[in-house]
Amino acid sequence: TVQSIANTMSDQKSDLLFLFDVDGTLTESRLKIEPWMKEFLINLRKSHRIGFVGGSNLEKQKEQIGDEVLSLFDYCFAENGLVAYKHGELIHTNSIKQAFSMDDLKNFINFSLRYIADLDIPVKTGTFIEFRTGLINVCPVGRNCSQQERLDFFEYDKKFNIRTKMVEILKEKFGPLGFYFSIGGQISIDVFPTGWDKTYCLQFVKEENFREIHFFGDKTHPGGNDYEIFEDSRTIGHAVKSPKDTKAIIEGIIRSMK
Repeated sequence: TVQSIANTMSDQKSDLLFLFDVDGTLTESRLKIEPWMKEFLINLRKSHRIGFVGGSNLEKQKEQIGDEVLSLFDYCFAENGLVAYKHGELIHTNSIKQAFSMDDLKNFINFSLRYIADLDIPVKTGTFIEFRTGLINVCPVGRNCSQQERLDFFEYDKKFNIRTKMVEILKEKFGPLGFYFSIGGQISIDVFPTGWDKTYCLQFVKEENFREIHFFGDKTHPGGNDYEIFEDSRTIGHAVKSPKDTKAIIEGIIRSMK
């Protein structure tokens, strides 16, 4: 079986786990993985266990990494690990609907839509709220924006802090109910129950007793969606600026082991 092949293979691997954010770490933001990076991961996996943890759902991760994403990694953690796969098999799933009442969710969505309706920003498209399994994604410019509109909003947001200001207001109103906010990617805000950040996935690698878990992410600043797992005592965090950066840091780690 796939499982027994995976187990045999894992016996010959190191006791390190390399765990990656997807967007900006394995791929350029929202773009597909480059062939050289895929090749690098395949070679890395011959000696070490590898996994990814992303805020997006599995469909978006397949768009970026390829349909074979589940067989490329030992661990696949979509939506911060609320949809978790090990050796290609689903091992866990959880939903934001289990954590909040429908009234709280509805109030949050209504409030966010009203807030975005009153926002004066250069461009608005469609899909301002995306309800995923484990989180709600709030996007002031709208997820239907083109790549150029995405980049333009990202620059505009750097200048005028649209998302940071929105998070401050949402925190004040919904923080006491257990809502947690994280600015991820270039255009949106992830919203989930407190504790359901990327550290959520670490419970699924505990039994392996890895000597070191190296995490790589590009949004490792406070408020970024890699911050909590980057800072967590169970991981060794590496802040990266691009896929090339990720590769160079791993090569450095492997050299230092020899």
